[in-house]
Amino acid sequence: MLDTKLITQLRDLTGAGIGDCREALFESENDINKAVEFLRKKGSVKAAKKSERQTKEGVIAIAGKIGKIAISGLACETDFVSRNQDFVDTVGKFSEYLLENGEENFKAWAESKIKDELIMKIGENIQLSEFRVFEGKVIGTYLHSNKKVAAAIVLSGGTVELATDLAMQIAAMSPKYIKPEDIPAEVIEKEKEIYQEQLKTEGKPQAMWEKIIPGKLNKYYEDVCLIKQTFIKDDKKKIEDLIAQSGQGIEVLVFHRFQI
Repeated sequence: MLDTKLITQLRDLTGAGIGDCREALFESENDINKAVEFLRKKGSVKAAKKSERQTKEGVIAIAGKIGKIAISGLACETDFVSRNQDFVDTVGKFSEYLLENGEENFKAWAESKIKDELIMKIGENIQLSEFRVFEGKVIGTYLHSNKKVAAAIVLSGGTVELATDLAMQIAAMSPKYIKPEDIPAEVIEKEKEIYQEQLKTEGKPQAMWEKIIPGKLNKYYEDVCLIKQTFIKDDKKKIEDLIAQSGQGIEVLVFHRFQI
C-alpha cells in the first residue's frame, strides 16, 4: 500500500504528477531516492514544460583566484527561490566549476546539472544565464547586493581598487564600448541619420547640422563608451581622467556586464 505522505513528498520534491509519483513509488518499493531516479526520464519531459515559464529572478556568483575569475548566473521563476541559501550556494558552485574547468564544456555540464538535478529538486524552470572567464594582470569585479547584476573588467595595469571602481561603474551605467573608436561605423552612421531627422523635424537649417551633430555624437559617446562616462563616485571626473590619474599606460582590455 502506498503512503500518501510519500506521494506528497515525492511530488513536492520533483514536481511530477500524482499518477507518476504513485508509479515511481510502486516500482521503487517506496524508496524515495529510487523513486526520484525513476522519475528522471519523465522529469525531463516535465522540465521541457517548465522551460516555457519565464525566468525573471535568479542569482549571479563570482569565483576567483590570482589572475583569473569566473562569473555565472542561474535564472529562476521566483524571488523565493533566488533568496534561498541552497540556491545561492549552488550558483557559487557553478562558478567554481567554471573557474577550474573553463568555458569550453561548461554549458553542456551546467545544462545537464540543471535538467537532471535542479529542476527536479526545485520544481521551477531554471535556466543558465551568461557565463564567462576573465584572465589578466589586474581584474576588477562587482556584484550588486541583489546578486542580479554584476560586472568584470581587465586592465593592463593599475590597481585592483581602480578596477573594482570601474566594475561598479559598468554595473551602474551599462556602457557598451570601451572608447568611441570601438563603435562600429554603421552604428555611428545610424546615429547621424537619427540626428539629421531630429534636426529636420525641429526646423533647424541644414547649414547648421554639421555644427550640431558632433555635439550630439559626443553626448552619445558619454552614454555608451566607458572612458567617456562621468565617474559615479565623483561627477567632476570622467573615467578617462580617473584612469590617467592612476598611472601611465593603463588600458581597459575587456569588460562585461551581467544581468538577470
